[in-house]
Amino acid sequence: MSMKNLKKEIFTIPNLLSLFRLVLIPVYISLYMNAEAPWEYLTAGGVLALSCLTDLADGKIARHFNMISTLGKILDPVADKLTQFTLVLCLSLKYPVLNPVLALFVVKELFQMVVGIFHLCRGRMLPGALMAGKVCTTVLFISLTALVLFPTMPPAMVNLIALTDGVFLLISFLSYIFAYFGKHKKVTDLKQD
Repeated sequence: MSMKNLKKEIFTIPNLLSLFRLVLIPVYISLYMNAEAPWEYLTAGGVLALSCLTDLADGKIARHFNMISTLGKILDPVADKLTQFTLVLCLSLKYPVLNPVLALFVVKELFQMVVGIFHLCRGRMLPGALMAGKVCTTVLFISLTALVLFPTMPPAMVNLIALTDGVFLLISFLSYIFAYFGKHKKVTDLKQD
């Protein structure tokens, strides 16, 4: 591949947006962990909203302008998962009730990574994210962002969010287990059209 094509593959708008989301992670950590006043929590929430908007934009731009790249297929989910992990980790430091959610998130993501690499080395992969995974990501983002924006939320509501997130994570985790190893597994051969 020529240097020009390599630059074209790497320096696409979607890839730059994914890199921007990675840069926002330490910004969010600093803002949230040092927040005391309501406006500081709102600022941290604003960074999350910006991250979400760039996530929505990079996929649409990549598809619409045919800027889908191999790097983008790796960078986008890495930025997503690191942002989600950061969000759950920071919140679990303030709300210990979220520790099981954090543990389940880590186990689920490690499973997907290890099993995904295992299948990829054998020329197979899932054709895309499962619907259960997409729903889980949406529920997590909305509920955890609410915890960032409303730091004085009643403990009962925090407990409900932790339970809801745990249930959706478990459903997503089981869906991926069945997609990889179930009777009707969804793994496809990369050599097939």
